[in-house]
Amino acid sequence: MVALDSEDDAIQRGEPAPDFELPGADGETYSLSDFTDREALLVVFTCNHCPYAQAKVDELNHLADAYDDLAVVGINPNDADEYPDDSFEKMQDLVADGTIQYDAYLRDEKQDTAREYGAVCTPDPFLFENRGDDFELVYHGRIDDALNPDDEPTELEMRDIVERLLAGETIDDEFRPSRGCSIKWNDD
Repeated sequence: MVALDSEDDAIQRGEPAPDFELPGADGETYSLSDFTDREALLVVFTCNHCPYAQAKVDELNHLADAYDDLAVVGINPNDADEYPDDSFEKMQDLVADGTIQYDAYLRDEKQDTAREYGAVCTPDPFLFENRGDDFELVYHGRIDDALNPDDEPTELEMRDIVERLLAGETIDDEFRPSRGCSIKWNDD
């Protein structure tokens, strides 16, 4: 397991969220338009097997539950042939048993969405503000200050940023890279 930090070649503050049309673990298909009733959108590239991603599930579930004006969308781009724990069926199991309680948990089988966003690790979070005609990136960075899976966070940074965004504050925080396992890219 190699830990990577999210990179600067991802989409930048002020850029619109690339649209997607991806299958959800709940049997529905989702695109950005499914979340336009929310003031904010947190897109997190994540997976089932990575210990860094597993360590953030509880906080992501909390964010999805605590803020009605925030949609939390997990997107799993990992190569399930090489990493069977990241299969769509395993995603469905985690949603069905209540482990994952995001607003949507989506499968990026072709990995095009991860590439468009510039995601490199799991978890790799992107926070957007709904601007009416699109979602605009306001923050790309870590969920909290726990840099290793076994560490307990002392600062819930994403929660603080979400609260300030929903309160109408301008978000100009410096991006603090997320850390996690590399996205498991297909060889195709």
